[in-house]
Amino acid sequence: MAPRLLVRLRRSGRPSPDAMTLTEHIAELRRRVVVAALAVFVGGIVAFVVYQPIIDFLQHPYCQVTGPKQCTFYVTAPLQGLSVRMKVATYGGLFLGSPVVLWELWRFITPGLHRNEKRYLVPFVAASVALFAFGVALAYLIFPHALQFLDTIGGPSLRQIYSPTSYLSLVLALMALFGVAFEFPLVLVGLELVGLVQPRTLAHGRRWAFVIIVLGAAIFTPSGDPFSMLALAVPLYVFYELAIVAGRLLAR
Repeated sequence: MAPRLLVRLRRSGRPSPDAMTLTEHIAELRRRVVVAALAVFVGGIVAFVVYQPIIDFLQHPYCQVTGPKQCTFYVTAPLQGLSVRMKVATYGGLFLGSPVVLWELWRFITPGLHRNEKRYLVPFVAASVALFAFGVALAYLIFPHALQFLDTIGGPSLRQIYSPTSYLSLVLALMALFGVAFEFPLVLVGLELVGLVQPRTLAHGRRWAFVIIVLGAAIFTPSGDPFSMLALAVPLYVFYELAIVAGRLLAR
């Protein structure tokens, strides 16, 4: 009897989302934002401490192109070394703290969802994480080909000397672009679920979708090389076709 009473007291101590006032919702959001920010801050400290393994990992594509003895970064300003380490710590903190951020976002959203909505949200969240990781990994794998193209496009008269700031900006921008762009099929499936887009409409617009995807990949790819553009455009169009198939299955 006592354990049941304790469970009831615990449940009654926490109001339901429908019973919470606007002030209580704001306080709940503030608390979860603070926890997420602390997680990112702690992750940034960890990335600042283990800076060397992270920079070695990001430098590996460069070493694949030039060789392990020649892939040296050149610092041209006294504060550039500190700025590079702070940049690595910032991005590392966002990466390491992302599980806590997603968990806090999940805990803030789910109490207001119905059981049917939660059933769709769980696979969406899992798929979004997997697609983002797949996009980041693909960008990292094709980056040596992009560097080799950029190294030879200027001709034999030019010799490349990379600064760590420009190199890290390019590789991190490419990885972030691929990760975000690979969320494209989830956006289409979500629009199909809520009825804003029909699968037959997407099927009829295949040609325009192909043109828009290719142009978008050519415009937004930060490196501007054909390898990165193809590596971005081809999966996005495949995702477009898969979204049509998924929409038809969900409609049935």
